[in-house]
Amino acid sequence: MLHTSLFVIASLSAFSFTAHAENTIFSKSQNDQKQWVGRTAPAFKLQDQNGKWHELKQYQGKWLVLYFYPKDNSPGCTQEANQFKALYPNFLKSNAVILGASLDDVASHQAFSKKLDLPFPILADSKHQLANQLGIVRNLGIVKIAKRESFLIDPQGIIVYHYSSVDTQSHAAQVLADIQKLNKK
Repeated sequence: MLHTSLFVIASLSAFSFTAHAENTIFSKSQNDQKQWVGRTAPAFKLQDQNGKWHELKQYQGKWLVLYFYPKDNSPGCTQEANQFKALYPNFLKSNAVILGASLDDVASHQAFSKKLDLPFPILADSKHQLANQLGIVRNLGIVKIAKRESFLIDPQGIIVYHYSSVDTQSHAAQVLADIQKLNKK
């Protein structure tokens, strides 16, 4: 009987510790997501698929959609890029610029962009500079990828939305709707 009681107490203690650890990790994750809203976007200088350099400061006065994705040519990333491509004219009408970004290099982005005929730049963050600043690098063993997250930056350079949960089929439309709503204010 005593042995059984000790086992139950040990099991409950382990469960409590695990629940606390998960709760702490979840809370930290939630705080990390919220930390960017209302803050100035981090400065960056990255090359696109054509080797052209892009910096945050050159987009002053425009809405900036900075969307990160894990990997060129993967199904979800292709779907998301195509959604932004389909709505691209509407983004332009809303005074918005789209910049895709991943940890892939310029050559990979060039092939991906050409294959999909993308009308917007894709930034090569191959040294993980911007993704690390934003806290969205994920380690998959020996490989690192950017998490699928997006940031909507207002014309003054302030992050107004951080999309930490992205549906590749509807995300572009959601971001466009948010820009249009904010433009009406």
